[in-house]
Amino acid sequence: CMLNIDTRASPDVVYLQLAQMAASDAIEPWMGGSTALQLFSTGTQTRTYDDLILGARKITFGAHEVDLSTQLTRGIRLRTPLVSSPMDTVTEAGMAVAMAEVGGIGIIHYNCSVEHQVEQVCIAKRHMPGRVLIPPTLPPTATVKDLLALKASTGTSSVCITESGKVGARLLGLVCVGDYGLVRDLSTPLSAIMTTDVQTAAEGTLDATKAAEALAASRKGHLPIVNAAGELTGLFTRADLMRAAQLPPRGAPSLSSDGRLLVGASVGTRDSDKERLRQLVEAGIDVVVIDSSQGWSLFQLDMLRHIKREHPGLQIIAGNVINAFQVVELIEAGADALRVGMGSGSICTTQEVCAVGRGQAEAVFECARVAAKFGVPVLADGGVQNGGHITKALALGASTVMCGSLFAGTEEAPGQYVSVDGVRVKRYRGMGSLDAMTQGSEQRYLSDTQSLKIAQGVSGTVRDKGSVRRNVPFLMQAVRQGFQDFGARSVAAAHAALAAGELRLRDRTGAALVEGGIHDMHSYTKQAW
Repeated sequence: CMLNIDTRASPDVVYLQLAQMAASDAIEPWMGGSTALQLFSTGTQTRTYDDLILGARKITFGAHEVDLSTQLTRGIRLRTPLVSSPMDTVTEAGMAVAMAEVGGIGIIHYNCSVEHQVEQVCIAKRHMPGRVLIPPTLPPTATVKDLLALKASTGTSSVCITESGKVGARLLGLVCVGDYGLVRDLSTPLSAIMTTDVQTAAEGTLDATKAAEALAASRKGHLPIVNAAGELTGLFTRADLMRAAQLPPRGAPSLSSDGRLLVGASVGTRDSDKERLRQLVEAGIDVVVIDSSQGWSLFQLDMLRHIKREHPGLQIIAGNVINAFQVVELIEAGADALRVGMGSGSICTTQEVCAVGRGQAEAVFECARVAAKFGVPVLADGGVQNGGHITKALALGASTVMCGSLFAGTEEAPGQYVSVDGVRVKRYRGMGSLDAMTQGSEQRYLSDTQSLKIAQGVSGTVRDKGSVRRNVPFLMQAVRQGFQDFGARSVAAAHAALAAGELRLRDRTGAALVEGGIHDMHSYTKQAW
């Protein structure tokens, strides 16, 4: 077919000319696929990320020029479009801090007491980059045996001695390996061997760079941070600062207007969650997630209206949703963003057990398309296994991507590593698993008053994945390269191309899916970065 196209024009002009000719049957195959609207409007099957492939466009810019900054909610913008899921084996203070430091945000789970959740928020909000998140502490009456037990469970080799044995109490001294390494009597109290002449720094006077300089000048390995009353509030260590210096550049962290790290938290929809939320707001959360596997309920609508009435300045992420009807009603009730997905997580069995859900790619496209008309961003929640899935979710209209399994098993995830058959692993469980529901998450599945509990998730283990601080920069570079290949310089540009029909997609057959993966190899090592 002869195409009357001015090949000397810019790529955007050429593409526009092609789009104008798209009515011709001859031109459609040459265009390389369908628009998202055409693809998802045909047939009765539901599609997820691996069912689709994006069309390529001429590369006119470098991957380093791609801007992935995006809206988390109407009022919060992130540099990195990633959110860690509010699961009890994924996000507590450690993960929330790490996610904010790499430009995203973490949502602290609520499958715990109010006091514990508030404590985790406070720890994350007062954290300064480079500091030990929760300094290891013991009281002066503790013994060398107690210290060795702490070392065995956490890996720490040094400990701060405070009056009560907790952070926030007056600092009395420091015990390092040199103080107890040759002590044979394990009943020796730490007060007898601790170093009391400890160099400290005042709260708020040091950042990571200045702390490194102070430690280098003193030739010490630890620099406790104390407030005006001499109470321990933090700790810099030489080892942690050296480890941080070896990580990839992370860019600017996610900060609130007062200069502290952005932190989110989740709540349920019971009346008791209103008091939980009040305390979380006092602790300083920037955004709240109303956590429900099926968000189109009277309970969530009532909670949304309550939050808007009692905490008008708080940003709200509602959900989960999978269709346009849900989107519209939750937005009208006050949602500032929406979580999209139902039963698509790696540990979720909702679609199998309850026979309700939707393919994630299709759900993201429909919900984002409708939410965009109200100026409300959506989070693609679930079904993400790699950078390609993140790229597809953003290309299909999501503003951010919420990840659980991708971050489970990292250093920052809650829990300790254990060895199973010689493999270093951490526990990971769905919030619909029976053991999570027994601990309190059953209200997420609207079943807290039922005597018979039905599992909608599983429990298990995942391999050690290293640090979020190391993984996310590489993951985002993969996404930038994907954006470069399909011709979008930013998340907003990708959404504009999607709406204009310029972004082209194709279905993948089973053979195409096999061809697009690793094949015809006797053996190989798969190392993403």
